[in-house]
Amino acid sequence: MNLIPNTSPELFSLSAVIVGYLLIDDMTANEQNALGNWLMLVGQLVSTNAYYAAVVTERNRQNTFNNQDTLRILEKMLKALEKEVNDIKKNI
Repeated sequence: MNLIPNTSPELFSLSAVIVGYLLIDDMTANEQNALGNWLMLVGQLVSTNAYYAAVVTERNRQNTFNNQDTLRILEKMLKALEKEVNDIKKNI
């Protein structure tokens, strides 16, 4: 589900201003405060989730690179050992 429209950052921010003004039209200060805190909590939840997803993605990417590097090193070591074994066989 894609809730974020393909629009400019300026228009996206302006829409938040407009929605904010529409929401406070008939509310008391306490109601505005309660709604504002609730919206900030929702924003923090979304932000935290997105950040943690980025951390998990980064860790997976690093593990992939580390595994590929380890595999390359092991392949080089295997080739070196095979060469040593072949050299010993030739000298026998």
